[in-house]
Amino acid sequence: MTGQVRTVDGRVAGRRGQETRQKLLDCLREMLSTSPYRDVKVIDVARMAGTSPATFYQYFPDVEGAVLEIAEEMAEDSAELKELVDGKSWAGKTGLTTSEDLVEGFLAFWRKHDAILRVVTLGAAEGDKRFFKIRMKVLNSVAGPLAEAISANQGKTDKTVDASGLSGALVSLLASAAEHAKAFTSWGVKAKDLKPTLALQIYLGVTGKKPPK
Repeated sequence: MTGQVRTVDGRVAGRRGQETRQKLLDCLREMLSTSPYRDVKVIDVARMAGTSPATFYQYFPDVEGAVLEIAEEMAEDSAELKELVDGKSWAGKTGLTTSEDLVEGFLAFWRKHDAILRVVTLGAAEGDKRFFKIRMKVLNSVAGPLAEAISANQGKTDKTVDASGLSGALVSLLASAAEHAKAFTSWGVKAKDLKPTLALQIYLGVTGKKPPK
């Protein structure tokens, strides 16, 4: 952990304090992966971390405040998704590979952060602007460079294409597929079959062309 970490009352936390704070976040992250968000209580997080609720409240105002900390860290990590699209070629077979890499990377990111993303999605759906902002930061890491790719490809030949709208639709498709992985399984769709299907949709959306054989 880098930089100054402060307690709720504004004091700078020392090394041990920072370690305790991080342990509380790690335990909360683990609990979110096994329990519904609404069921997670401060006393349970503190007990798992081997400390007291009073210590928890030194660093976070409540469970939601700690959850937002985890969500912000996750949103910072989403910058890596931009690299899957930014500056990549969409020509021919290389473009199809770009699309496949994007799908693979996006789904992998979602799996890695599934627990906190479920909470973020819930909060955003309920109208919490803090969670909505975090969710959009994650999605925009792909939507922005994807819109640029659409403009550079389809935009050259079809001026009626709305790059931002199409990009938003494609990113929504990826997010929805990532959030409903279990639904695909119930439909008999295996992960190995879902990825090329999504990659095809992304490639068609960006280039407007059938993928090369």
